Amino acid sequence: MNPTIASVVFAAGIGLLIYLDRDRSLRTSPALWLPVLWLLIIGSRPVSVWLGASSDNLTVAESAEGSPLDAAVFAALGVVGVVVLLRRSRRIRACLKANWPILLFFGYCLCSVLWSDFPAIAFKRWIKAVSELVMVLVIATESDPVAAFDRLIFRVAVLLMPCSVLFIRYFGTLGRGYDPDGMAMNVGVTTNKNTLGVITLVLALGCVWRFMMTWTHRQRNRGRMLVARGTLLLFCVAVLRMAQSATSIACFALGAIIIASTFIPAVKRKKSAIHWLTGTVLICGSLIVLLGSSSLVIHALGRKSNFTGRTLIWEAVIPVVPNALLGAGFESFWLGPRLAEVYSHLSKYMHVNEAHNGYIEAYLNLGCVGVALIVGILLHGYAGAVAAFRRNGAFGGMALAYVISAAIYSVTEAGFRMLDPIWVFLLLAGAISYEVAFVAARKAAPIVNSVGPAARNPISTGWGVHHARVSSPHPMIGRSLNSDSNKSA
Repeated sequence: MNPTIASVVFAAGIGLLIYLDRDRSLRTSPALWLPVLWLLIIGSRPVSVWLGASSDNLTVAESAEGSPLDAAVFAALGVVGVVVLLRRSRRIRACLKANWPILLFFGYCLCSVLWSDFPAIAFKRWIKAVSELVMVLVIATESDPVAAFDRLIFRVAVLLMPCSVLFIRYFGTLGRGYDPDGMAMNVGVTTNKNTLGVITLVLALGCVWRFMMTWTHRQRNRGRMLVARGTLLLFCVAVLRMAQSATSIACFALGAIIIASTFIPAVKRKKSAIHWLTGTVLICGSLIVLLGSSSLVIHALGRKSNFTGRTLIWEAVIPVVPNALLGAGFESFWLGPRLAEVYSHLSKYMHVNEAHNGYIEAYLNLGCVGVALIVGILLHGYAGAVAAFRRNGAFGGMALAYVISAAIYSVTEAGFRMLDPIWVFLLLAGAISYEVAFVAARKAAPIVNSVGPAARNPISTGWGVHHARVSSPHPMIGRSLNSDSNKSA
């Protein structure tokens, strides 16, 4: 097909998906467009690259300093996001209090700037990283954060996924490229196959949740919404296959199993089953990632006995860390003369700028203290997901999928890094889980025992035999988990 004709067809298809997926009963504030735009940028390419004002092949110094245009875009989104949060002062205080491990981590990252060899660069990167927290809080403090999450997933996926297929199939100069070793790869709307894999992973898990929600609950216009959500999910699966990112594919499979399992009646009724499910998935995921070269699973995922060179990188970088307890400073390890020592042991992998392991990457930059804080965020997210599951089985299961996927993904990729989608969605899942589990419970209207239609509401009541509100919210998402109304930005 001619590329121009293909572009018209894809544009029409995107418009049709938007039309079929519409749901006027959902209410989110205009401020939600801030995290949507922000995620579209970090999930594709920097604005400067899209506009042709920057190149993908930057020197180390240029990469460290960053593009002024990109810095201005992130700063503008961050400032507007802060203004939105200031107008939600009552909700933001409760949200920050519930998510204190995340605040502690960002506070420690700021302190680590003091012992960085490049404090100015480290501080600038910390400021950019704070934009992650701002966008997460904008979503979590929506009057209905679950509805906001639903719309976030759709608005980002409906643009990035079809466009990635279009670029790969019909615009090779945009959608395909070569890695530093000269191997061809599909990059879609991103600049790297692993980046394409991880953004597709987080969007695909959200699309599985949206499809299962529609599939299992009768509602008006269910048929057209199933078509739209099923089609978007198929786009995600197709892009995952094109990206050929083994880690993302494995994590998607495990995460999808978790989400689908939370819709099984036995799991719905027996709340403790979520712990057994988590343990089973973690064991399976660990076996997939950690088994040796004799494992058929490792070969099926495209891995070698040394995880495609990853163990060589780990052996080279760990001894170079300047301080085992505190690390090199926030986002500072891959700067300066220490790289010469690292590259002296990596003649074949001199292009690397990350450890390809989230826990080791955290150790390099933040030391053992940073790794402990990362584990604390994972445990915090797990506790929040379990608590949300008891009130809202569907969302709790999805939040759990993000937590487990982040934990497993970061064994072979540096997932706990600034502006990495899996890291952002880990924070987002934890923050919204606590909103669903605790804030909504405190502000809920008087409850009555119910086993009728209201009790089947997946958002406001959870699963099984429940307590339900007297006035039932929207059957798919829920109309108001917070009593405060949103203020438009």
